[in-house]
Amino acid sequence: MEKEESIEKNTKENQKEIEELKSEKTEDIKDVEEKTEEKLTPEEELLNIKDKLARTFAEMENQRRRYEKEKEDAFEYGGFSFAREALNLLDNLERSKISLENDETIKNTDTLKKVLEHFEIINKDLLSIFKKNNIEPIKSINEKLDPNLHQAMMEIEDETKEPGTIVQEIQKGFMMKDRLLRPALVGVAKRKTEEQSKDEQKTQENQSEMDKN
Repeated sequence: MEKEESIEKNTKENQKEIEELKSEKTEDIKDVEEKTEEKLTPEEELLNIKDKLARTFAEMENQRRRYEKEKEDAFEYGGFSFAREALNLLDNLERSKISLENDETIKNTDTLKKVLEHFEIINKDLLSIFKKNNIEPIKSINEKLDPNLHQAMMEIEDETKEPGTIVQEIQKGFMMKDRLLRPALVGVAKRKTEEQSKDEQKTQENQSEMDKN
């Protein structure tokens, strides 16, 4: 029993010594910090203040520029999302036009002709409104494929065009000022493969021989 009490007493004394050492170290650190601060001359303190002020003003200037840029973008491109949604009107108009043209019950009738004329007027009015708001269609047909403006959906064999030339426009693309509103969906020309060319050549040769016989 006495042994246990002795151990417990020693443990408490050790803990007390550790706490005292910690306290001394903390005081030493504070003394070092205070001495370091005391060592700064008025000129050094002034330089520190100037440096802090310069950093503060630089951050304020950066925030001002960001705000100005955001304000300009909001003014210039505030209707960007609305404009993109409005393009659906043109798409639906074009789909309706194609649907009516393929309707056998009204094909080649005066009624269809008048309806299509009205569709054309509406289409031109929409494009005119878009243009007034700096929204213009992207040129596609006979243009070289530009990944920044066009999205190739298919390749079409065409020996009369250079590979990569756009020969079909599936969906018209639009720009809003210098920003892409949506890419044009297109089909591009490609050369016939060598195997196809060889097969066609053999077919032609065989046909020539049959004609001779």
